[in-house]
Amino acid sequence: MTLHASLLGDRSASLLRRALSNRSFVIGLVIAVAVAAVALISYVWTPYDVTRLVIADRTRPPSLAHWFGTDHFGRDILSMIMVGARNSIAVALVAVGIGMGIGVPLGCLAAARGGMLDEAVMRLNDLVFAFPALLSAIMITAVFGPGALNAIIAIGIFNIPVFARVARAGALSIWPREFILAARTAGKGKILITIEHILPNIATLLLVQGSIQFALGILAEAGLSYVGLGAQPPMPSWGRMLFDAQTRMTVAPWMAMFPGMAIAITVLGFNLLGDGLADILDPRSRRRQ
Repeated sequence: MTLHASLLGDRSASLLRRALSNRSFVIGLVIAVAVAAVALISYVWTPYDVTRLVIADRTRPPSLAHWFGTDHFGRDILSMIMVGARNSIAVALVAVGIGMGIGVPLGCLAAARGGMLDEAVMRLNDLVFAFPALLSAIMITAVFGPGALNAIIAIGIFNIPVFARVARAGALSIWPREFILAARTAGKGKILITIEHILPNIATLLLVQGSIQFALGILAEAGLSYVGLGAQPPMPSWGRMLFDAQTRMTVAPWMAMFPGMAIAITVLGFNLLGDGLADILDPRSRRRQ
């Protein structure tokens, strides 16, 4: 037991050293933590009420009173970006959860069963891929109306085939391994093997893909809000803020500059975090280094 604990401690220390020495991971983690902190703070405090319209203060440039300026309704842009952060994170998080919760079991089942089931799952994935998140949102909105919930559903549906393909590819690479053959010889069924052996061995792959899809989810939410299919007024959204700013670029460029920077920095941060995780957790990457 002591030897096992010592080996586990050495492995954790080595993993921590690799993480701290990986520039992409560190930068991505700092950005991700900062964005998450801003989103959490917005639940209890923002500099101004984002639903209050102050026409007398409209299109004010950045100042000590309004660090990021105000929009065409006199709302504080910094406060709107803070609230928009929690909306973007919530949509991306739930959408990734939907994609992972449905796609991973489908991919693992396809790899375990093979045959016609594998073919059916892959063709279904191809069908979903034929309808991008924006097109799916338009179809859902035509039936149920625009809103954040429909954006979550559309992005989540688009994430399902992504995780299904990743899980299937990872599982197929593990099924021929000796320890899987030993488990089958011991009388374990495919479902039990998948739960006990396949999923733990592809968890790293899914974690990396999840961080990347999270970044894409934030970008997709901004795009859907930009065309009016995401969060609806008066709830702020980064994409909606860009839409409102597009006709005021010469009068109030800060209306587009700060939401655009928020989207770009957040997406960059989570992409760097995913790349860093891939470098840290992939044994082949470590050998190349």
